[in-house]
Amino acid sequence: MRLVWQLAAVALIAFLGGQALNAADGTPWLVLVIGLATAVLAVIAYRWVVAKTERRPVTELGRPGAVGQTSLGTLLGVVMFGFVIANIAFLGHYTVDGLGSPGGAVGLLGFMAAAAVTEELLFRGVLLRIVEGRFGSGIALASVSLLFGLIHLVNPNATLWGAVAIAIEAGGMLGAAYIATRNLWLPIGLHFGWNTAASALFSTEVSGNGTPQGLLDAATSGPVAVSGGAFGPEGSLYAVGFGALMTVVFLWIAKRRGNLQPIRRRADRTAAAATLPR
Repeated sequence: MRLVWQLAAVALIAFLGGQALNAADGTPWLVLVIGLATAVLAVIAYRWVVAKTERRPVTELGRPGAVGQTSLGTLLGVVMFGFVIANIAFLGHYTVDGLGSPGGAVGLLGFMAAAAVTEELLFRGVLLRIVEGRFGSGIALASVSLLFGLIHLVNPNATLWGAVAIAIEAGGMLGAAYIATRNLWLPIGLHFGWNTAASALFSTEVSGNGTPQGLLDAATSGPVAVSGGAFGPEGSLYAVGFGALMTVVFLWIAKRRGNLQPIRRRADRTAAAATLPR
């Protein structure tokens, strides 16, 4: 039941935040405030429900190092997406025609903050962590990454390839970042930095969502393998390659730190489950 309660608590905040963002009707500063409030409330809800259902300190969202880890992740996410765009532009498939919408960029900061925090809490904080505790790091990372990719099939311009790309580059990388650090701040920062660079800075599609224009008046073109097509640069082979590379790096760090959990025998899973609060 802890899985159900934890998912329900964070999903409720995400739903209410989404409704409020829709009601804001694209007003930039209002979207920023609502998005940031949704992110903060989601963290509070996660801490509360995990502490209640598991009766332990919520170390994966501990305050020490929160600012530094989130900032590092954000910087890394922006730089990574910058490399993706640089490669697409080098081949002539990303062009900038001038300034886009600074107001739109402000609103996108709030929207992406809410999306990054709620998705990381749901997929890495709840699902990956709990599945890993029962079945080990490998099965947890593979299954939750696949689910994370499939969820993106509901987006307006989604494609099967786009879902596969998200599963590899985002699901794998963000899950591995959590396993390597055993905290959620780094993957939250990575997720936020990547999405913010894609939308607010470079004005490209984010996972086929029909993202509003950001800071630059820009466009992508060319083969799907290069630009990602209507799904956005996340469907580019460059994005998949960089994400896969970072997944390997984080898993290497996790192994060196002894953070990889092996597959647990059924008897071990039963014994562990018996010690959990109901």
